[in-house]
Amino acid sequence: MVTAMRILVVGASGYIGGRLVPLLARRGHVLALMARDPRPLAARFPGARVVGADLLDPETLQPAVAGIDLAFYLAHSMGGGEAGFAERDRRAARNFAGAAAQAGVGRIVYLGGLGDDEADLSHHLASRHEVGSELAAHGIPVTELRAAIVIGSGSASFETLRHLTERLPLMITPRWVSTRCQPIGIRDVLDYLVATVDHPEVGGIVEIGGPDVLSYGAMMMTYARLRGLRRLMIPVPVLTPRLSSYWVGLVSPVPAAIARPLIEGLRNEVIVRNPGPARRLGVSPAPYREALQLAIDRTDRHAVESTWFDAIAPPDRASLPAVESREGMIIDRRARSVRATPERVFAVVERVGGAAGWPYGNLLWRLRGLVDRAVGGVGMRLGRRDPDELRVGDALDFWRVEEVRRPTLLRLRAEMKVPGRAWLQFEVVPAAAGSRLLQTAFFEPKGLPGLAYWYVLYPAHALIFRGMASELARRAAEPAINGE
Repeated sequence: MVTAMRILVVGASGYIGGRLVPLLARRGHVLALMARDPRPLAARFPGARVVGADLLDPETLQPAVAGIDLAFYLAHSMGGGEAGFAERDRRAARNFAGAAAQAGVGRIVYLGGLGDDEADLSHHLASRHEVGSELAAHGIPVTELRAAIVIGSGSASFETLRHLTERLPLMITPRWVSTRCQPIGIRDVLDYLVATVDHPEVGGIVEIGGPDVLSYGAMMMTYARLRGLRRLMIPVPVLTPRLSSYWVGLVSPVPAAIARPLIEGLRNEVIVRNPGPARRLGVSPAPYREALQLAIDRTDRHAVESTWFDAIAPPDRASLPAVESREGMIIDRRARSVRATPERVFAVVERVGGAAGWPYGNLLWRLRGLVDRAVGGVGMRLGRRDPDELRVGDALDFWRVEEVRRPTLLRLRAEMKVPGRAWLQFEVVPAAAGSRLLQTAFFEPKGLPGLAYWYVLYPAHALIFRGMASELARRAAEPAINGE
């Protein structure tokens, strides 16, 4: 029988954390989640205590660590920009470890990166090891799991591998494609993390990896074979990590700022050299081919549980930039204040599309549907299962309902033909004067065609997105104005 523990997850909004939280909850543990903006996590995991805190602001950390038996530290600041990420990570780990020690936290579990401490490690891998050292510097027992590439639907490593192999029949490859690594599936990483809860005796550095040691080139060729693709690799000595990262940023959704430190780390062999501690956790990792096939299947079925860009959150400002590019996503955000309850605003949002049409530019929406059908897409279905209520999996014109959390979030995934992937998301948060409606369009472009598509059509997109946010806010406020 598992003894319930009070567990804090730092980085619960990220790729690993978003999948770990449900596993811990199912085992009966009492969970606390920490985030700079607690609102999205509170809506996503209603059974957990969510605390707003900033790792770079030590004064905010005590409420998060108070009364905690075990903390999972999954934070990583590289997504906040390439420049200075190592120093930010050191400061964050130092602040957290100090606060945890002061609060009497029993143990910290940290997920870092493989790599020989005696080798000339890349800036990225050295930073991962430094974080582990900072966490252990205040006397709290630390279990530092070290992994290489994580293979799972939605992970940055898998998305880079997938896009490079899918889009490039002829690959001009740098030297790093011959470097050996030991990839591991996301399910096995999660199993290792969960196993640390029941094995406090397994501490210090624990190297984890799958059973296969492969070069990065072999990993891409395995992907090609599973997809039935013929690919040719021509190695050249002149592609530097910087040039390689620009190329990855061009053909994949992972931007160069994130790709560069990762690619620089590919010059280091990342293989398990001391498997003993990991064996004591009782996990039997799946072969690379099996983990890869599972990631491909889940991506094809649009059954991705979490993604590397999940931690993108709207800034808490009254005025948001209309469009920005972050973490490989082009993002169009619109915010409106509404004098109505969140329940009322969400009810209006939930009625979009179908026979009732779209709140703004309905003729343009129908025209887009005709164009989609002309090029072999689904077009506008002009119908929905229910005029007032949506559920996950519903078809909504040329969208698919991906997530519904009443009365806070509705996310739609595009099924029209576009050179990339697109989502339309509505968030409703309480405000002093009623509610705040946040409407966000996410577009993950596929290389140059995707970028061209977005910017050529942006005048029309901007008109529709701006008008739709305003019209939804107006409709939601009407009952309050009319006294209904």
